[in-house]
Amino acid sequence: MKRNKLSTEELIQGVLDGDRIVLSRAITLCESSRPVDIERSEALIKKVMPHTGNSIRIGITGVPGVGKSTFIEAFGNFVTAQGKRLAVLTIDPSSQKTKGSILGDKTRMEELSRNPDAFIRPSASGSTLGGVSSKTREAMLLCEAAGFDVIFIETVGVGQSETLVKGMVDFFLLLMLAGAGDELQGIKKGIMEMADALVINKADGDNIVKAKRAKAEYQSALHLFPPNPSGWIPHVKTCSALENKGMLEVWEMILKYKVETQSKGYFDHYRQQQQVNWFKESINDLLTMAFYSDESVNELLPDVLKQIETGNKDAVNAARELVQAFLKKSND
Repeated sequence: MKRNKLSTEELIQGVLDGDRIVLSRAITLCESSRPVDIERSEALIKKVMPHTGNSIRIGITGVPGVGKSTFIEAFGNFVTAQGKRLAVLTIDPSSQKTKGSILGDKTRMEELSRNPDAFIRPSASGSTLGGVSSKTREAMLLCEAAGFDVIFIETVGVGQSETLVKGMVDFFLLLMLAGAGDELQGIKKGIMEMADALVINKADGDNIVKAKRAKAEYQSALHLFPPNPSGWIPHVKTCSALENKGMLEVWEMILKYKVETQSKGYFDHYRQQQQVNWFKESINDLLTMAFYSDESVNELLPDVLKQIETGNKDAVNAARELVQAFLKKSND
């Protein structure tokens, strides 16, 4: 197969064959904003869709300094040792000034990056809220079509819209540090409510006692939250990614969650709801793209922006005028 220029059909076949180089190129295609690439990526996703849905999707987030990369590497190596093929989709924060991103996840997870049963794909978050790339869902589906059994999605960190991550995974894991009293002050209640499990990392050395105390405090705090629609009661675990301790307990907990929620019909129902939400998000994305690519909008936009900046127009009415101009042209 040629590596320099691949047709859509070659991309589809390469993904289904589990070719990692082709998989990377397919994800890059889906991340492109070029109209011709968007059309190809939509055709690609449509063709591989029947081969998706067979993995367990795990979202991993946590406070800065909690050791997400160390945990993902240790947990990822444990998962592959169980005979599973793992894809790790890591999101690097983009600079709001330069729009650039370091994309150094393979450097942060050197051992896992050399694991033949693991595939690590860093992506830039761009302007998307919640620490998740706008095309993470497509990347996840491509990895499933390529035969990966477990998908990790690592977010930038605890942000304003982690619901984006929760809305595309089966299990949402929140990494925490010991010192629960202080940590509870810095964690938004909504994020803890979304978590299917809290895992206290760095439970080693002098931190073991503090980690056990934090576990008890977190468990007490979780009882104050409303019941989970799935019927699952969020678990609190401790681990040491540095010493590879607690990985079995975390993995068994995730498997238990899958079995319990599948037996109640919630697991599949939740995935169906995610598809509906993706449909709604796609409508918003397509309308936004169509609006900003419209010639009449582009002609009016510079002058409208100047009038807003000088105070000659208020933002709401200016936006309404532009939308009406766009709709008028669409109806003509």
